[in-house]
Amino acid sequence: MQDNEHKDDDAPLRIALVAHDAKKDDIVDWVGKHLNLLRKATFVGTGTTGGRIKQAFPELDITPLFSGPLGGDQQIGAMIAEGKLDGLIFFVDPLSPMPHDVDVKALNRLAVVYDLPMAQSRRSANMIIRGMMMEKYGTIDF
Repeated sequence: MQDNEHKDDDAPLRIALVAHDAKKDDIVDWVGKHLNLLRKATFVGTGTTGGRIKQAFPELDITPLFSGPLGGDQQIGAMIAEGKLDGLIFFVDPLSPMPHDVDVKALNRLAVVYDLPMAQSRRSANMIIRGMMMEKYGTIDF
């Protein structure tokens, strides 16, 4: 198993952003509220989520991937396994049925297997991003 610790101290944090349909507005709003912190990181996001964040905040370094059901979840899973991510922010909607639920479970499993910090709600995302920034930069005052 690969170690996900950041090898290059000068490289920005690499974070994946994912949100179920009912949570896309929430993740865009969350990014906007933490824009000063997030400017120091690079991002990938599944299709619509990544596209909406890129449109709302063009100054962020975000690469949209495929949509989740069309392979975006697997792309992020591969990045986790290859040690190319430092964190995963995945706003889930536990009350709506997901046709690609197996893919979502696989992302959760990979995050645990590779000991990747992962948040699934606003409050957990707040804690994860602040903790990652403190660990990397020694401060969260940006």
